[in-house]
Amino acid sequence: MLSIGSTYHRTRTAPVPTPLRSAIAALALAIGVAPAARAATTPHTAPARTLVITGAGNGHGVGMSQDGALGYAEHGWSDQAILAHYYTGTSIGQAPAGATVRVLVGSRVQKLPLERYVRGVVSAEMPSQWPLAALEAQAIASRTYALTAHAGGSKFDVYSDTRSQVYRGTAAETAQTNAAVTATAGQIVIYQGKPAITYFFASSGGMTEDVQNAWPGAEPQPWLRAVPDPYDAGPRFDWTLSMSFTSAAARLHGLVQGRLRGIEVLTRGHSPRILNAAVLGSGGTTQLSGAELAARLGLPDTWAFFGARTGQGPVTPEPDRSGAPAPQPTPAGGVSAG
Repeated sequence: MLSIGSTYHRTRTAPVPTPLRSAIAALALAIGVAPAARAATTPHTAPARTLVITGAGNGHGVGMSQDGALGYAEHGWSDQAILAHYYTGTSIGQAPAGATVRVLVGSRVQKLPLERYVRGVVSAEMPSQWPLAALEAQAIASRTYALTAHAGGSKFDVYSDTRSQVYRGTAAETAQTNAAVTATAGQIVIYQGKPAITYFFASSGGMTEDVQNAWPGAEPQPWLRAVPDPYDAGPRFDWTLSMSFTSAAARLHGLVQGRLRGIEVLTRGHSPRILNAAVLGSGGTTQLSGAELAARLGLPDTWAFFGARTGQGPVTPEPDRSGAPAPQPTPAGGVSAG
């Protein structure tokens, strides 16, 4: 069973501390001059290189986009129409009577009635002020996910955090989210008569992704296919990050051979999410998955394009073999990541 990865409450990767390196100091030591004195008399240093990353989305990209569900609800779509859009070929069925969920909370496993568990999830996964149709879609997706998850094997079904879906118990419940759970009581997403795994995440950037592209080794599933998501307009619909090459090299520690020269995208999925990329170093090339690249660099999503800027110059696109159209040149600015 694959983990759902990150959902609406995504935890950003903390920046990796960058070690100080000084070519000037090294040169001074080599010729027997004190580093501070030599640095003071060196008139020129090489302009700093910056890695500029433009991207879209927030999360793994598979299944229902929560910000997209919000957009569809605001455009008058019902909960069932929203779910049918994100989970291709599915319909609505009923959960088994008396179903329970074993949820790992801290170090203890709690066995809860399914509906009680879902009330503690919807209030944690979506803002309670969102339209009722979006909350109802979340309730059905969360109920279905709980029935199809086996995160702990024979010990428990789901974690209480984003490794499965967020559960915060009765203290987090609201009248609006509980109304959504009650209105959809027992309803689950089914495909050909069986419960369908209902992955969901925060923001799609305008297109979701095929499940086999998001997680290496995952089997294709007919209801977890890439679909357009035109109403997703969340805060992470698109984004720009920048970081020094030194910082990027530190985050990619163990993958950079020699000095970091750049990032090359090799393949992309149905959406522009990266499947495979290469870390280009002065001493060789190291390949890695898009998921690992995003995790190492602290990116919200694998939907990313790379460019490089020297000093205050323009952004030059990094190599990209995927064939996806490169974004327009990025002006100075963006969000600094170190």
